[in-house]
Amino acid sequence: MKCWNCETDTSGSPFCPTCGKIAERPAGTSHFAIFDLPLAYDVDVPALEKQFRELSLRLHPDRFAQAEAKERRLSLEQTTALNEAYKTLREPTRRAFYLLKMYGVDLEREDTGTQKDMPFEFLEEVLDLRESLEDAMAAKDLEQARKMATDVEARRKAALTEAVDMLRSLERSPSDEAAVKKASHALGRVRYFTRFLEQVEAFEEEALS
Repeated sequence: MKCWNCETDTSGSPFCPTCGKIAERPAGTSHFAIFDLPLAYDVDVPALEKQFRELSLRLHPDRFAQAEAKERRLSLEQTTALNEAYKTLREPTRRAFYLLKMYGVDLEREDTGTQKDMPFEFLEEVLDLRESLEDAMAAKDLEQARKMATDVEARRKAALTEAVDMLRSLERSPSDEAAVKKASHALGRVRYFTRFLEQVEAFEEEALS
């Protein structure tokens, strides 16, 4: 990527090493690349926070309020990308989903086919869980819903652990399609369980209001 001001190669840096102007981000820059991190699940969060604070100060739009229009625009774009990258990488579950996306499976998209690819037995189990929760909600049985939530939270954590193990194995063997599939199934379960827990939380708030 060339600096828009002096044509120096910026190598993806947020600032030109020659003229110091704020630089453009190469298209498709990953959250990991923004922080100059390897494509890996394990992240030094305190170091990430420190780097985020430093970059935030340097890129903040207020510092470019009197700059030309291009620099003001780039400041806003860089800051937006930095904030999104930080929110994603600092949180273990979001980081796992994003890392899986880097291996070609985006569970946030409805056309990935992941839901259809989930084991049939699990999908049946999900339907049973939903029906049981609906029964508890209809009966206003908050205690039963909380018991179900405790069990589901334990299973969510176990599924996330399984996914993380697979993602770590992909760091060693990035082309391991079996590991990608196992990670996607595990994170698919995390997504289902998270939605269930959100339903219980909403029911609890309504019951106690």
